[in-house]
Amino acid sequence: MGADVLAVLPELTLLVGAVVCLLLGSWTPRGRQHRVGAVAALASLIGAGFAVVGLMDGPTSAFSGTIAIDEATGVLRLVITLALVILLVLARGEITNHPRESEVYVLLLLGADGVLLLGAATDLAVLVVAFLLASIPLYGLVGLSAGKAAPEAALKTYLVGALSGILLMLGASVLFGLIGSTAYSDLDDELSAAPSAAAVAGVVLLLTGLLFKAGAVPAHFWVPDAVQGSWITSAAFLTTVPKLGAVLALARLLDHLPSENHWVLLVAGLAAVSMTVGNLAALTQEDVRRLLAWSTISQVGYLLAVAASVTRTDQALPTLMLFVAGYAVTNLACFAVLAAEPDRLSINQWRGLARRRPVLVASLGVGLLGLVGTPPTAVFVAKLLTITVTWEADLQWLAVLVALNTVLSLAYYLRWLAACLSSPDYAEPRGNDDSSALTAPCLAAAPVAAVCAVAAVALGVVAGPVLALVG
Repeated sequence: MGADVLAVLPELTLLVGAVVCLLLGSWTPRGRQHRVGAVAALASLIGAGFAVVGLMDGPTSAFSGTIAIDEATGVLRLVITLALVILLVLARGEITNHPRESEVYVLLLLGADGVLLLGAATDLAVLVVAFLLASIPLYGLVGLSAGKAAPEAALKTYLVGALSGILLMLGASVLFGLIGSTAYSDLDDELSAAPSAAAVAGVVLLLTGLLFKAGAVPAHFWVPDAVQGSWITSAAFLTTVPKLGAVLALARLLDHLPSENHWVLLVAGLAAVSMTVGNLAALTQEDVRRLLAWSTISQVGYLLAVAASVTRTDQALPTLMLFVAGYAVTNLACFAVLAAEPDRLSINQWRGLARRRPVLVASLGVGLLGLVGTPPTAVFVAKLLTITVTWEADLQWLAVLVALNTVLSLAYYLRWLAACLSSPDYAEPRGNDDSSALTAPCLAAAPVAAVCAVAAVALGVVAGPVLALVG
């Protein structure tokens, strides 16, 4: 038992940090809630330290093999805990003196903790618990936002999430009834001998729940409303953190399913639809928040393309981990820029900003071009490897779609960037959208955006050693 506890120290640190923040927030005056945020950030940094230590150890498991502690888990831990630090900095500047400030810090820690368990789970029962722990704080983060659109966004997120959770639990129950076990390791042999219709139903239901956490088609339509109607901090969280754990969880599950049922083709099809739908919808967006929301749906499609290749090539999992890290830091850079200019809601309102804030626009440029996959950013290396691993996995059609969608995405990313670089000859009233939950710029957002932009480039430059670490 002691070894099991030591194996999950990053998750335990976030849990203890959330409890301490909850108790501390109850006794701290509203004007001093920054203390709670500092404790949350400290817990995240300690968790990151434990994640680094865990990466240096060999692969193992915990709690009777229900949680995998391997390189993929270690990278996920490190990425999410560091992402939490960034989110807490943005939250500090955005929700200062809000009546529920300390609760936001607690929800961020608990939501991230659930995502870590989701990505490390190798047991259906643990997967269900992790899904709930990752989902319930998400509903709170969206619902606590101060904008008028927040209640509607929270309701839509909750309804889709609750339905997806029910389907996931139903799928887990069906699979347990078929194989008499909840362990992933029993799925391959036992499902091959089970009635095919029941096995397919159980797996499809299970995948539906994971697709909600990933924000992928067909469980995606809550994402744009949730991003538009909530705080930038909440939007950055829901478009980054849950997706990373969900994609890794799906890859682990796919690795244990019977190969004769062609689950790879199903996930590959979902990847193709997600990246295409996300890019096509983003082309028509004028609101920058909805543009980033549809962008993240397309990015999940690329991640799913790598996950679909995990069972067919050894390079898929290292590629997925590089993509996870690169996407996280690049996406956070874009949302940090939004937090620095929260009243610029449409693309036209960003016209001419480069003359006044060149460093901020440079950070945005790195973030947007990074999401496209422009060298030397980390996402460029990840997308190049995505095309390679999908081709090696006999999914050549998917590799072609990844390349075509990457080119397609240039249109809307460059449209936003071009507005920043153009002359400010058009002035649209700013902050005129009642759905905006923001009231003042976050002073720390611009430095955070710059740091994330530099990290996105640096991670691309050192992609080789990173791949060797998780290979």
